[in-house]
Amino acid sequence: MFAHFPQQIRVNEVVTRDGFQSEPAFVPTETKIELINALARLGLSKVEVTSFVSPRAVPNLRDAEEVMRGITRDTDTTWVALVPNEKGCARALELAVDEINLVMSVSESHNLANMRMTCDQSLQQFARIAEMSAGTPMRLNGSLATAFGCPFEGAQATERVLGFIDAYLERGLHSITLADTTGMAVPNQVYDLCQAVRARWPELDVTLHFHNTRGLGLSNVLAALAAGMDQFDASLGGLGGCPFAPGATGNICTEDLVHMLHEMGLNTGVSLDGLLQQSQRLSEIVAHDLPGQIGKAGPRGRTRPLPESVQQLMQNGRT
Repeated sequence: MFAHFPQQIRVNEVVTRDGFQSEPAFVPTETKIELINALARLGLSKVEVTSFVSPRAVPNLRDAEEVMRGITRDTDTTWVALVPNEKGCARALELAVDEINLVMSVSESHNLANMRMTCDQSLQQFARIAEMSAGTPMRLNGSLATAFGCPFEGAQATERVLGFIDAYLERGLHSITLADTTGMAVPNQVYDLCQAVRARWPELDVTLHFHNTRGLGLSNVLAALAAGMDQFDASLGGLGGCPFAPGATGNICTEDLVHMLHEMGLNTGVSLDGLLQQSQRLSEIVAHDLPGQIGKAGPRGRTRPLPESVQQLMQNGRT
C-alpha cells in the first residue's frame, strides 16, 4: 500500500539548533562539536548546526562561531545555520556555511513575537540577504513557520502560504521548509497543503518540519509522504520546541522517524543504531529524559530472551 510513497527519504537533523536553543543549561562547545561530528557520520542529509542570533536572545547558542569552526567537514553532509538578519548572513558567509535557513512566520502576530518585525519587513530583509550571498556557493532555504497554524491566530489559509512561497522564490531563495512550529497540523491538512505545493511547483525542493506537540508528528509525516514529499527535519531524542510559541514543545524524534521509515521498507541511508547510541549520549548531556520512544522501547524487531520460568515450562513440555 506504500508503493506510491517516495522510496528514498532525506532526513535532516536539527537537535543542536532547535533542540539546544530552549535547554535551561548551556551545553559546552566541545560537547556540541563532538555530537555534531558523530551525527554527520550517520548518513543524515543535513545538520542544522547552530543559529547566528544575538546571544541575548538565545544564550545557549552564543558559541555559534566556535562550533561552526570546530566541526569536522569530512562527510557529504550539508551544514546549515539559521540566520535572522544581514549580520547573521555576513557571519555565515565568513564561515563558509553550506546553507542558511531564513525564517518568517505565515502568521503576522507570530512573526512579530518571533522576529520582531512584520512579514513584509522580513521579506525585504530576505531580498537584501539574497543580494549579499549572490555569486557565492551558499544556498538559501526559506522556512515558513506556523504554516499549519498559529497559537495566536489559529489556522492559516492555504493561499497565504502559497503566496509566501512565491515571494520567497521571487527574492532568490532556493528551497522551502513548511514548518508546523506549534504542533497544530493534522494529516488531512498536511496532505492538502503538500498537494497544493506540489501541483504549483512540481520540482521545488521542499522540507517538512513537524512537531509532536499533540502526538501527530509521525502521522503528519505519512500524510506528507502520500503527497510525494521526501525530506523531513527531525531532532535527536525529540528534543526541541519554539521558545516564542506557548506550549510548542517537541520536535519529531529522529530515531522514531527513521525507525518508522525503515520498517515501512523506505530507505533513508541513516544508521538507526548510530542514532540510538547518540540519543543515549544526548540524554546524559542534557541530564533529563527525552521524549523519543524508540530509545526507550527499542526497535520492534529486537526480541528479548524468554523468562527462565517460561523456558523451564517449554523444556518440560508443559506449554
